[in-house]
Amino acid sequence: MSYTLSMRKISFSEKELYHIYNRGVDKRTIFKNRVDLDRFLTGIKQFNTREVIGSLGRGHGVSTKAKLVNLIAYCINQNHFHFILEPVSEKGIERFMHKLGMGYSKYFNTKYKRSGALFQGSFKAKHIDSNEYLLHLSAYINLNHMAHSRGHGVSTLSKTSWSEYTKENSSGDICDKKIILEQFKNKKKYEKFAEESLKSIIERKILLEELDEAGIELIQTT
Repeated sequence: MSYTLSMRKISFSEKELYHIYNRGVDKRTIFKNRVDLDRFLTGIKQFNTREVIGSLGRGHGVSTKAKLVNLIAYCINQNHFHFILEPVSEKGIERFMHKLGMGYSKYFNTKYKRSGALFQGSFKAKHIDSNEYLLHLSAYINLNHMAHSRGHGVSTLSKTSWSEYTKENSSGDICDKKIILEQFKNKKKYEKFAEESLKSIIERKILLEELDEAGIELIQTT
């Protein structure tokens, strides 16, 4: 394996996969409690539609209308989030991220009596251009809360799609996991792969953070 540097500029194509991520402006906390985190998760479910959504309805589940994106994996932490997305309609990622960002920012600013931008500019994106990158990225996202904890305990203000990948399907699943899980004999095999992959990712964590400050990603290639 080798690693190459890539700046975060991209155009989106349907049926391709992308790593989408962003954090709070000035690295601020964007989820102050579990209610905030659950509200953002509700937004992920409800804003993924081509139809206009005026506001988030409490208690509503995943939209049954035509989707903007397929959500492959996600993680939500106190001051940032990561997604693996596949656009399934024209400008699907752009429209989904705009709805989600605007909807949650309006909720947060109203609740905490603040104004202005909540997120650090436009979301960041990287085209997932190899299967190897996809598999290791899925492990990083699914176990992202553990990657950031560094032995100090996992924050209760985090939520990932890890349980969807390792437990039996439930009515609450929101990820399209087939592209990942069909490459493993069973979920236990994926779980073992992801945990081993995380060890390697953590070893490189300091370098990743330094590059992130410069707006550069370290991309794994074969």
